[in-house]
Amino acid sequence: MTVVKKELTLEEEKLTIRDISIAAEAQTKQGDTFFLITQRWWQEWLEYVNQNQASTVNDGSASEHQFLGGSTALKRPSSINNSDLIYQAASGDSNVGIELHDTLVEGTDYILLPQEVWNQLYEWYGGGPILPRKVINSGLSQTELAVEVYPLRLQLHLMPKDERSTIRISKKETIRELHKKACEIFSLNPEIVCIWDYFSHQKHALMDMEKTLDDANIQMDQDILVEVVNSNSAGGMNSFHENGAADNGMVALVEPSQSNFSNAEGLSLSKGSTRNGNAELSQSQHLASSGTEKTYASTGVSTRGSTCGLTGLMNLGNTCFMNSAIQCLVHTPEFARYFREDYYQEINRQNPLGMVGELALAFGDLLRKLWAPGRTPVAPRPFKAKLARFAPQFSGYNQHDSQELLAFLLDGLHEDLNRVKHKPYIKSKDADGRPDEEVADEYWANHIARNDSIIVDVCQGQYKSTLVCPVCNKVSVTFDPFMYLSLPLQSATTRSMTVTIFTCDGSALPAACTVTVPKQGRCRDLIQALGNSCSLKHTEKVLLAEIRGHLIHRFLEDPLISLSSIKDDDHLAAYKIPKLAKNSKFLQLIHRREEREIGISQSSVGWKPYGTPLVSPISCDDVITRGDIQLIVHRMLSPMLRSENPGFNCVSRSKASSAAANASRLTAASEACIDSSLPNDDPRQKDMSSSKLANLEKLPLQLVDENNACIDLTVGEDKSVKLSSSSMSILVFVDWSQKLLENYDTRYIENLPEVTKYGPATKKARTEPLSLYSCLEAFLREEPLVPEDMWYCPTCKERRQASKKLDLWRLPEVLVIHLKRFSYSRSMKHKLETFVNFPIHDFDLTKYVANKNNSRRQLYELYALTNHYGGMGSGHYTAHIKLLDENRWYNFDDSHISPINEEDVKSAAAYVLFYRRVRADHHHHHHHSVSNGAVSSAGQHNISSRK
Repeated sequence: MTVVKKELTLEEEKLTIRDISIAAEAQTKQGDTFFLITQRWWQEWLEYVNQNQASTVNDGSASEHQFLGGSTALKRPSSINNSDLIYQAASGDSNVGIELHDTLVEGTDYILLPQEVWNQLYEWYGGGPILPRKVINSGLSQTELAVEVYPLRLQLHLMPKDERSTIRISKKETIRELHKKACEIFSLNPEIVCIWDYFSHQKHALMDMEKTLDDANIQMDQDILVEVVNSNSAGGMNSFHENGAADNGMVALVEPSQSNFSNAEGLSLSKGSTRNGNAELSQSQHLASSGTEKTYASTGVSTRGSTCGLTGLMNLGNTCFMNSAIQCLVHTPEFARYFREDYYQEINRQNPLGMVGELALAFGDLLRKLWAPGRTPVAPRPFKAKLARFAPQFSGYNQHDSQELLAFLLDGLHEDLNRVKHKPYIKSKDADGRPDEEVADEYWANHIARNDSIIVDVCQGQYKSTLVCPVCNKVSVTFDPFMYLSLPLQSATTRSMTVTIFTCDGSALPAACTVTVPKQGRCRDLIQALGNSCSLKHTEKVLLAEIRGHLIHRFLEDPLISLSSIKDDDHLAAYKIPKLAKNSKFLQLIHRREEREIGISQSSVGWKPYGTPLVSPISCDDVITRGDIQLIVHRMLSPMLRSENPGFNCVSRSKASSAAANASRLTAASEACIDSSLPNDDPRQKDMSSSKLANLEKLPLQLVDENNACIDLTVGEDKSVKLSSSSMSILVFVDWSQKLLENYDTRYIENLPEVTKYGPATKKARTEPLSLYSCLEAFLREEPLVPEDMWYCPTCKERRQASKKLDLWRLPEVLVIHLKRFSYSRSMKHKLETFVNFPIHDFDLTKYVANKNNSRRQLYELYALTNHYGGMGSGHYTAHIKLLDENRWYNFDDSHISPINEEDVKSAAAYVLFYRRVRADHHHHHHHSVSNGAVSSAGQHNISSRK
């Protein structure tokens, strides 16, 4: 078409598009249309409109720099040509719609433009073909926006006529819409047509017409059966249920494209590039992962002839979690052998716990591709599509946990390849004092009778679990199978914690107390240890609080709070208080001091909290006056009174006796406020406030009342104080003026020590790296069950908090060890970056195996591991793998593979370790290995060219 347009300058074009983009971006919503434009044309346009950037003179006026480029000025791009994004249909093949190439990557092959931007460019330049795509809601919460670049492509099978047709339809369309379109394509009467999810050529009902295809778990390239039924048989359909089988992925490489990056990022990626012009764009080409490399150096490697398996896996958008786990399994010699031979006869299609053999087939297929000669990286799309079908938790383009995927894969492959077609039901008998060996063998035989597969042969071991009832000492021994060991990253079984103890009755000065508690213990362990060491009376209890910013951040009231949630650099206070009647609140005394500006004026900036708050219980049953609160605070502060101060009627020789004297004098005064057990008409209450306060100097106190207003407690001492009914705490501020500080020694509340202080002495001990053996010992050691896992004791006939001890009993050929780097607390996921020193050779487990009949040494060597770099929900996974034929280590980073030295295998990123058993005759073989440094100068190991 001919385009008539008013000639705009480059600058005007650029600004027009920029302004439209910014406006469009702000209002993107579900249902909007975006347009694909080839990256090549877009790049050309950006270079055209930005060509003067580099040579702009300082004053930058547009008229001048039009001419700066001289004859080298870039020409205006010709019309938009998107033909490189689509399959060129054979001429005359009119019924094929415009089909995008299957593996396009946003930012590398195309850019997504909002409708308004596309309209403007199209008006200026013309061209085509026009490739509109809709914005849909996606993500687990369905609140993120993504452009559906690749709607579902479904294979329709018409029965009984046996015709076929391919249809494109959004995954957000309903099954009703699919039914309607299928009837139009085959010209059928909708009344007599049923459609079925025909995954694996088995019928799974699609009954709910209002469900979307997404909800029905229909995947790319899946088969749909369009069945013409006679009306009387339609009733029989209800006997079918939707079933969690997977798509058969006959047409491989498709799945919603990378526009879904991390769901919504498909949008933001292209928006960023439209808005910021050229500079951004050069990066957006690198945003696509290394999987988009188009050239691979496949030369120079095959000289060895025999070795295969050095093939990379493309990253399909945050799929490094999957790639790293797959490469470790693929390079496990037993699996490499098994899946390259004829494993089909072992596929179990009947197992309700499996995936009708689909997962095993997809994995076997991928493994064969990776072991095939040639070095071109493989895009694991068919495998990822299967995975998404069976484990929707791994679908989409978010980062997932490589270990969770590995656990799912091992389990899924086991069930798909389980040689047991009909599992017998076997009830385990109690050990009843029989020898361990007999019981263990019985448990193992029972396990094998139900579970028998290559995965069990290679990866499964058995451990002994001993439970002891704390009440009747009944011992229960069981033997359980394991697929991998998840080890905690800790060595010490105990932890020393420092807490400062405060009294509320003025009987003692604050004192730091250091106790030893179980590292994996709970708050009740800490409270008990503090009670023992600070000689708690039977009428008292300890209230534990975490202090942050000189305020009480939280009371640790729940005895089951895990001590691991208290970090070494937190600050804890423990308040000794009477075990009270129910109806009382806590008065929190918060210290403030005047902050002065540094400098000549020294003017006050205001009152800022400092020191550690003090706590005292206060009864809510009585009327509390301002004078009562003055008394309670006097009593709390009394141990810090300076003894030589005459104004406070208390002269005494020693600090301790002064504290005691002050306390006893004040005790009578404020006892009534605290002791809620006193009856209201007790005569002791009558004269309390006025007479006792008369001897005491008023403290500058302010109370925060229920309306959040500050009340001055230095005046109107008989006025009652309204306490908020909703809050358990009453806040009182004490403002420490210079004058008041002359009377009290506040050092005691000023320095609250950290929970664990690492001084110069302990620093040295801490640098000793954590060894894998220590982690294993921490995993095996005896400890009480957590309350939520209480054990039903058959003798007591009650649930008991038994102690549990694990021992290794039978070790597998391949031992998989997961280092528990990720912890999940109430609101946070937390990653431990601890370096674990793990042996590469001679991992000796002999002493950890409780089965003493097994006399041979249990030695293992490392041959693969996955690494996790970066933070919790994001980060990047790679694998280090030893090619056993070559005796050489490689780093597998998605599609890029490079040789590494053995000493570089260990790092703080190590996450899942793969060890294989070393036979006695193989032992010490490794000492003669070829050094990895010996990479030939001809670049023999340049496996894939980095971008």
